[in-house]
Amino acid sequence: MMTYEEFKSMVHLSRREICKEIFNENKDLIKVKKPERVVKNLGKIFEATLALSNKKGFHAMSLRDLSSGAGLSMGALYSYFSSKEELLRMIQDQGRRITSRILEEQIGTVEATREKLQTAIVVHLYLSEVMQPWFYFSYMEAKNLPKRAQKEAILSELSTEQMYADIIKQGQREGIFKPRDPEMTSAFIKAMLQDWYLKKWKYQARQVTVDAYGKVVVDWAFAYLDNQTAMEQ
Repeated sequence: MMTYEEFKSMVHLSRREICKEIFNENKDLIKVKKPERVVKNLGKIFEATLALSNKKGFHAMSLRDLSSGAGLSMGALYSYFSSKEELLRMIQDQGRRITSRILEEQIGTVEATREKLQTAIVVHLYLSEVMQPWFYFSYMEAKNLPKRAQKEAILSELSTEQMYADIIKQGQREGIFKPRDPEMTSAFIKAMLQDWYLKKWKYQARQVTVDAYGKVVVDWAFAYLDNQTAMEQ
C-alpha cells in the first residue's frame, strides 16, 4: 500500500501551487495582475480565512478580522474578491477541483480492481491530511453555504461515494467482491475517512499515524467485501 511519504513525493500540493491555480481560475475577478504578488497574498488570505473560520466560523469572521489576520488592508482584500461569498466560492471550488483531479489521476494509474479501491481510499485520506484545514472548513461550513453552493457541496460528496461504489460494483462483476450494497459500503468508507480529518485530535492523542489509520480503513473494506472463494481459486 502506498505510504503517506510516497504520496507526498508524487503529488506536489504546496500552498504556492494551489494559489497559482486559484489565480489562473479567477484572473477575470482578481484586480491585481502581477502573479508573484497575487500568489503571495492569496496564500495569506486563504491561510487566515481557514484559521479564523475553523476557530470562530466563516460567517462570524468579519473582513476586518481577515484584514488583520492576513496582514493586508481592507482595500487590498477587495483587489482579490468582491465579497465574502465570492471568497468562499473560490476556496470551495478550488479545493473540490484539486481533490477530484488528484483522485482521478492516481486511480487512473491502477488496473486491478482491488488495488484501485485501495488507492482510492488512501489517496483521499492522504489528500485530507495535506489539506486538512480545507477539508475541515469545507465540511463545517457546508450548512452555512447559499443553497446553490450547498447543492454543489452535496454533489461533490456524493460523487466521491459514487467513485467507491463504481469500483465495488466492478469487483462484484469480476466475482472478487461479495454482493454487498455498494452505496451503503461507500458511505461507510467515506464516514471513516471523514472521522480522520474532523476528529484528528482523537487519533493524535492515541499516536495513530495517517498510514496506520489508512491500513485500518483498507483492511475493514476488504474484510467486508472480499470474496474469499474467488480469491482462493
